[in-house]
Amino acid sequence: MDYKPRLREQYREEIVPALMKQFNYKSIMQVPRLLKISLNQGLGAAVVDKKIIDNGIEEMTIIAGQKAVATKSKKDISNFKVRRGMPIGVRVTLRGDKMYEFLDRLVAVAIPRVRDFRGINDKGFDGKGNYSMGVSEQIIFPEIDIDKVTRINGMNISFITTAKTDQEALELLKAFGLPFKNQKK
Repeated sequence: MDYKPRLREQYREEIVPALMKQFNYKSIMQVPRLLKISLNQGLGAAVVDKKIIDNGIEEMTIIAGQKAVATKSKKDISNFKVRRGMPIGVRVTLRGDKMYEFLDRLVAVAIPRVRDFRGINDKGFDGKGNYSMGVSEQIIFPEIDIDKVTRINGMNISFITTAKTDQEALELLKAFGLPFKNQKK
């Protein structure tokens, strides 16, 4: 039996027909789709303690289900004691089945665990159909063992889509289940 992620099936069977009707697309190929999800974590404190990068890579790998890599500084910044090539963050890019699995876990498990949650802000669109949001604590993901966490770190999550406008991307992400704040017009 071949495994397919739940959200991939939902996209084909429910989201595509709904968006075609809503935006009057003439072809299925015009319907926006999710290309990739990028997770990024800036760890500026790693300048002082090198173990922070190792912990960040380990946690990000557990969260994403895919090996994370360290990001290195591109230039020297003397005020922050940063030298060119020093590791200062962690990133991972998800595509395909792992992307849909992560999105499913984000929507169904992680976001509901955020304290005092009132919805995701819809101001994170870039004008070209991509959306970025921030998470203030990595411990909202159930894969992270709270007892082993040495420090609380946030992360940026970027959704890259094929949508031409922010409105199309908003409707696509809403259809996937991202809980945006109620818009009052």
